[in-house]
Amino acid sequence: MPNAAPPIAPSHPWLRRILLAMFLFVLALALVGMIYENISEARDRRFNPEDGRFFDVGGFKMHIYCTGEGGPTVILESGLGDSYVSWRKVQPQIAKFTRVCSYDRAGIGYSDSSSQPRTSKVMAAELHALLRAAQIPPPYVLVGHSMGGYNVRLYASLYRSEVAGMVLVDASHPDQDNRFPPELKNMEGSWLREAEFLEFTSPLGIPRLMGLCDQDPVLRAAECNFHSAREGVAELKGFAESAVQTAATGSLGDLPLAVLSHDPENPSADLPADLAEPTNEAWEKMQEELAHLSTRGTQVIAKNSSHYIQLDRPDVVIDAVRGVVEQARVAQNSAPSKSN
Repeated sequence: MPNAAPPIAPSHPWLRRILLAMFLFVLALALVGMIYENISEARDRRFNPEDGRFFDVGGFKMHIYCTGEGGPTVILESGLGDSYVSWRKVQPQIAKFTRVCSYDRAGIGYSDSSSQPRTSKVMAAELHALLRAAQIPPPYVLVGHSMGGYNVRLYASLYRSEVAGMVLVDASHPDQDNRFPPELKNMEGSWLREAEFLEFTSPLGIPRLMGLCDQDPVLRAAECNFHSAREGVAELKGFAESAVQTAATGSLGDLPLAVLSHDPENPSADLPADLAEPTNEAWEKMQEELAHLSTRGTQVIAKNSSHYIQLDRPDVVIDAVRGVVEQARVAQNSAPSKSN
C-alpha cells in the first residue's frame, strides 16, 4: 500500500487579510498624498502665476520672461536646480537700462522636460533654441550663477559671435571637485541622496508635508514639484560631465567679464567648521582664476554675501551687469560698420 500523502499545512487566511489590509492602507495613503500634492501645486500656481511666455524648442516648451528695452540683451542663467525666480531681485533694476531675460531650463520651474542629457553643452544648445524661438536677437550679455557659469561659458564657446559680455556670479570652477577637500566627496554623496529623496517623494506630497518646500509662495509655486526635483537630480548627476565640457572651452579672449565672488568670511552653513576654511580657500583661488579667463576680466568680492549674491547683494550684481553692458555698447559703437 503506497505511503499516505503528507497532511496539507493549514492555511492562515487571517495573515493574508492583514497583509492585504496593510497594502490597501499604504495604497490609500499614497493616493491621498498624490491628490494633496496636485491640489497644492495647482493652488500655488493659481495664486502665484508665472511671468513671461512659452516657446516650442523642438517637441517641448520652455519658459522665458523678458523685461526692459535696449541692447545688448542680458540673459540670466540660474544655478543648479533653480528657476527664473532666483533673479527677481535684480531683473527689475537691470530692466531700467537694457532688455533682460530670465528663463527656466528644461524640466525646471515652468519649462517642460527634455529627453536630452542634463549637461551644460545640451543646456546651452537648448537656450540657443529658446532665444531663436522667442525672436530675441543677439548680442547677449550672459550672467551665470553657480553651475549656470558652466552653461554660459559653453554658450560663449558654441556661439561666440552672439556674446558681447559675461558676468559670473559665484560661478562653479571646472576643477573644483579635484581641489576641494577630499572629505567633501562624502558630503556630496549625502546631498545627492537628499535630492533623490525629494525626487521620489515629491509626487506623494511628502516634502511639502515635512516643510521642505520654500515658505515663499512664489518660489514654492515655481520649484516645489516633481519635475523640478527630478531635473535637479539629473543636473547634479551630470555636473561632472558639465565640468569636463567647460574645462575644454578655454579662454574668453578680450570679452568683457566680471567675476563676482561671495564674502570669504561668510562660508556655507552646510559645511562643518573643519571643512569650511580649506573649501573657502580653494574657492577664493578658483574665483581669481575665473577672472583671468579674459584679458578684460575683473573680480569683485560681494561683502556680507553668501553663495546667492543676487539675493544677498543684488546691488553688486546690478552694478556688474551695468558695467559689462556699457563696455559692450562702447565696443559695438566703435566697431567698423559693414559696407553694403
